[in-house]
Amino acid sequence: MIKVLFIASEMEPLAKTGGLADVIGVLPKKLNDIGCDVRIILPYYREVRDNLRRLKLKVRNLPREVLVSIDWLAYKGTIKETTVDGVTVYLLCNDELYDRDSLYTTPNGDYRDNDVRFGFFSLGALEIAKALNFKPDIIHCNDWQSAMAPIALKWKKHYNNDPFFYDSKIVFTIHNIAYQGIYGREILDKFGLSQSLFNTEHLEFYGRANLLKGGIITSDLVNTVSPTYAKEIRTREYGYGLDGVLRVISNEGKLAGILNGIDYDDWDPEKDKDLYFNFSFDNLRGKFQNKSKLKSVLGFDANGQKPLIGVISRLALQKGVDLVVRSLNSILDLDVDLVILGRGDKRYEKLLKDVSADYRGNFKAVIGYDESKARRIYAGCDMFLMPSRFEPCGLGQLISLRYGTIPIVRGTGGLLDTITDYTENRESGNGFIFRRFNEEDMIDSIERALSVYRNREEWLNLIRTGMQMDFSWNKSSKVYLNHYKMLLGKN
Repeated sequence: MIKVLFIASEMEPLAKTGGLADVIGVLPKKLNDIGCDVRIILPYYREVRDNLRRLKLKVRNLPREVLVSIDWLAYKGTIKETTVDGVTVYLLCNDELYDRDSLYTTPNGDYRDNDVRFGFFSLGALEIAKALNFKPDIIHCNDWQSAMAPIALKWKKHYNNDPFFYDSKIVFTIHNIAYQGIYGREILDKFGLSQSLFNTEHLEFYGRANLLKGGIITSDLVNTVSPTYAKEIRTREYGYGLDGVLRVISNEGKLAGILNGIDYDDWDPEKDKDLYFNFSFDNLRGKFQNKSKLKSVLGFDANGQKPLIGVISRLALQKGVDLVVRSLNSILDLDVDLVILGRGDKRYEKLLKDVSADYRGNFKAVIGYDESKARRIYAGCDMFLMPSRFEPCGLGQLISLRYGTIPIVRGTGGLLDTITDYTENRESGNGFIFRRFNEEDMIDSIERALSVYRNREEWLNLIRTGMQMDFSWNKSSKVYLNHYKMLLGKN
């Protein structure tokens, strides 16, 4: 049995800001199901504490402490343990570092001590494994917040020659390369790393220290969350300055693209309790009943013939919400209804609120995130719009397919790995793609979708094609397991 230690700063349903949490909420469970022994280590944020109470999950205080030296000071952590969907989760507790309003940021930007918060978390995770005698075959790190773990195991005294981790292999997943953990060179002294590492071959990055770069260099395998994104980040356009490093490890055979999935047990329109009406591939009646009910709730005319387009997104530049706002008149001129659900950048939140007031009757912006509302939008819409500037994988298009809602996506990252343009391939097409990030191309893709929508039988066939596809974690977890086995020489 392969022992896997996941080090991650988010996990659904305990703490979430984005797709990382969704992955950690499902992948470890699926790996357990196929024979691994997986443990997860997560910071004990205030949000975690509140969600544990809400979910009524049992929590044990373990009689262990961990000590991590940072900048010549001893930081102490205690350990709690819980179980989520059969997976053991260890929570690293330090109220000074984690008992805060949000996971990473204040309204004015990132917490200034995030280097300490997540450096302590990364090294504390290694100390927890030792304290509990869980000797991992695979240490699976995620994003820059966990990067200090592989950096320490490679370059820090006390860790780089520790026999406890001697046989452990490190997998490092980049969920979004735009976030890198960049700090001044003093971070090396702060964490007991040699200043000799401050060069372009190691941690130096345009005069500063880059933790994500360090995690990439020091891991045995680096992967991203889709094959196309693994190719894109090797280019100057998408690599955020790390394209050269990624080309090197790719040439060494150490870079892989493994497509994310969704949990088909959780995202199931036939059993989803949040839907107004349940439905299935064989009986789509509930799909159209959901649409009428959702339109009524949104204040739209419940006319079933008029198409309903949904957007569920973090309101950020990456997600292309600015393109939707700029194109709003053009979209609504196509005689469609549009609903947007999301939260994020305050500029976009205010802009959408203001615009929504001007378009009562066929456009609604719901600011905030509520999963029940999200599920009803996935189920009740005819089309799902994802105009991302870049998209490492994307889960919205996978969920919308599962719920019989046709994706209209920008051709980038994982969106290209999961959506085939119906206009170009009527046999296997499951959505519509626009390639260039501009209003003209996006409107063209919506018009192409609408032309098919007007042919009811053709549209129903397209819905069924999407609902038949398998983008579940059952497939992707086996790919991860094969990579683990290759690293351990067990294939």
